[in-house]
Amino acid sequence: MKNNAIPRRGARASDASERAFPRLMIAPTLLVMAALTAYPLIYTFIYSFTDYQYLKGTEAAQNIGLKNYTTLLTNGYFRQAMVNTVKFTLLAVLLEMSIGLLIAVFIKSLKRGQKVMRTLLLLPYLLPTVTVALSWRMMLSSNYGIVNQILESMHLPVYNWFMDIKTAFGTVLLIDVWQNVPFVFLLLYASLQGVSMNQYEAAKIDGANVVQQFWHITIPNIKNGIALCALLRTIDTFRLFEKVNILTGGGPAGTTTTITQFLYNYGIKNLKFGFGSAGAIVMTVLVLILSSFYIRRAIH
Repeated sequence: MKNNAIPRRGARASDASERAFPRLMIAPTLLVMAALTAYPLIYTFIYSFTDYQYLKGTEAAQNIGLKNYTTLLTNGYFRQAMVNTVKFTLLAVLLEMSIGLLIAVFIKSLKRGQKVMRTLLLLPYLLPTVTVALSWRMMLSSNYGIVNQILESMHLPVYNWFMDIKTAFGTVLLIDVWQNVPFVFLLLYASLQGVSMNQYEAAKIDGANVVQQFWHITIPNIKNGIALCALLRTIDTFRLFEKVNILTGGGPAGTTTTITQFLYNYGIKNLKFGFGSAGAIVMTVLVLILSSFYIRRAIH
């Protein structure tokens, strides 16, 4: 009996050590992530209740309660920036998801040339955001831009794309969609690889057309991938800054001002880090609210 008991205890100890090994391996990474995420977030939250000004230092910062938040929420420019950011995020994510999904389904259906098409489609996403913004600013320049030259040669109206109230918001939106559709395509294309072709063959036998196969087979099978992709794009789009800062600077008349652009102009530029911290907390809360739908969808 003793000889039989010893191996069982040894086996239990071995199983416990095997279960503990992965946790030990990821512990350093988790600690680094906690330090890089939790620490700044906590201090940002603390500073949001102070009048912290960088040149005066943290020692001179005083607790002013909710003043930064009330100043933000009663500021007309900030309210406009919130509306612009939410509207831009919803439109950008909707367009990117729709176009990216259609492209992914189309490329998946090709019999030849999938590798070449995948490579070409990914090129816009591989470019740095600053490069994309500067390239489009040159092409859409009201003085020497090729787009206005083509429109003029066709006797069509030309625009000052980034400084016209009618076109600025839509132009920045289309540039952002152009750059980020490849990301959506890549994720959804990868999700499509897991859909069994047997389901499509069975649907064809039952007489289902292409649209019915898309709604009843493709979408249900990749719904988790769609939710994840939408969540990632929502978080990333909500932080939009580089394109707006380079192309419009938040103008004209605040039509393209985002929360990040507002915080840069009225907080970071003036070194008012307490005010900027309050804006960052508000932005984080809004991102969580917008993302909650996708998170619930992924859980269920």
